[in-house]
Amino acid sequence: MLDLLTLGTRVQGLRHERGLTLQQLAGAAEVSVSMLSSVERGQKAPTVLVLARIADGLGVPLAELVAQPEDSRVIVRRAADQDTVEEPGGWRRTVLTPVVLGVNFEWIRTTLPPGCDAGRFPAYAPGSHEFVAVESGTLRLTLADRTVELGAGDSVYFAADVTHAYANPASVPCTYHVAALIMRPRAAQPRKPDGAR
Repeated sequence: MLDLLTLGTRVQGLRHERGLTLQQLAGAAEVSVSMLSSVERGQKAPTVLVLARIADGLGVPLAELVAQPEDSRVIVRRAADQDTVEEPGGWRRTVLTPVVLGVNFEWIRTTLPPGCDAGRFPAYAPGSHEFVAVESGTLRLTLADRTVELGAGDSVYFAADVTHAYANPASVPCTYHVAALIMRPRAAQPRKPDGAR
């Protein structure tokens, strides 16, 4: 896996080659300027989805963006290299997995304080999957119009091509893990002129 500084330098170099400002690339990639700036400075480990959006914004394949000088079948991500993000509302998430070329898999540990609603997440592309395991506390998982309450030790699978939301209805913190395989929608094919085959 590329270390964060090398990845950040690569993103910044490609952005400069294309004559883009931070704001222009953030807009094209549909990520926040602060996220993009943190990635370029090597201060934040982006998720696979964020990396894919940055690659799209730069007009390069994701594989090219994260290509390593030499291939490795074993990638270690030390605890000190894991990126913990403090989200609005007081909840936090830690991406536990390294970024692996061509693998759209993430394993995230999240802690919600008492009474916290982490909000709704959009449906991912068809073929996306999420597994959730509750470590402690109570988790309320809402899938489209269905709600499931989970306690410590409970787990659930769902097809992640529906809107989904996480909340902690209890008076104690809730910690849970999400293992997600997120598919990206296929790029739209250019339309052929009338009469073309």
